[in-house]
Amino acid sequence: MEVYQIRMKVYLLEDIPVNSVQTRITDFIDRAFLKKRELSVLHEVNTYKNYCYDLLYPVEADKIYKKGNIYTLTIRTIDKNMADFFQQICVNTYTRYIKGLNVDFRILPKKIIEFIYTLTPLIVKDERGYWRSVMSEEEFARRIRINLANKWNSFNNDNIDENFQLYTTMEFLNKVPISIEYKNVKLLGDKIRLSVADNEIAQKMAYMSLGTGLGEMNSRGAGFVNYRWL
Repeated sequence: MEVYQIRMKVYLLEDIPVNSVQTRITDFIDRAFLKKRELSVLHEVNTYKNYCYDLLYPVEADKIYKKGNIYTLTIRTIDKNMADFFQQICVNTYTRYIKGLNVDFRILPKKIIEFIYTLTPLIVKDERGYWRSVMSEEEFARRIRINLANKWNSFNNDNIDENFQLYTTMEFLNKVPISIEYKNVKLLGDKIRLSVADNEIAQKMAYMSLGTGLGEMNSRGAGFVNYRWL
C-alpha cells in the first residue's frame, strides 16, 4: 500500500466562509467525478472511498477565504486510480466557487510514525447523537480502530483482527465539540492526537490513515490526518 498526496492550487471565484469550505470542496470534487463514469457510480455507493482532504491553506484570519486568491487543497488517497483522477481530471474542474489550477504529486514515504493528529474534526456517527453523550472514550477509541481495520480489509481483501493496539496515548485537542456542515445538518466531531504504538499493525494502520483519514465521512472532509515521523 502507498499513500498518494496531491497538492492542488485552486483559484476562488467567490468568497467562502470557513464554515462552508468543506461543502464547497466536496462539491468541487463531486463535479469532477461526473466526468468519469466509474467514479461517479462509486460516489453513490455506500462503501469506503479511500481518499480524504484538508481545508484550504492558508487559513484567513477573518475566517473567510477570498475571491480572487489562490489556495492549496491537499488530497490524499491509497488508490492509484483515484490519485491519477485527482491529477488529471479534478485539476481541470471548476464550480461556481472553485477552479483547479495545477498539482504537485508525491508518494508519502514509509517511515516509523511517532504520532498522528487530525487537522479536520474526526466524526464517529451514532444514531443516538454525539459520541460523548452515548459512549465512553474506550468505546470511541474502539470504533476508530474497527473503522481502520475495516478500511484495510476492504482495500486489501484481508482479514486483520480489529483487536490490535493502535496507540499508547490519545489526546483531545479541542475543549468543546467542533461542528461541520453536511447536507444542511451540523455534525459534531473532535480533533485528536494519537501516539502510535510500536507494532507492525499499528504502523500499517497509521500510514494508511494518512490516505484514508480517521473515523467516518472522510470523503466529506472529516478526519484528515497529519503526522510526525520518529
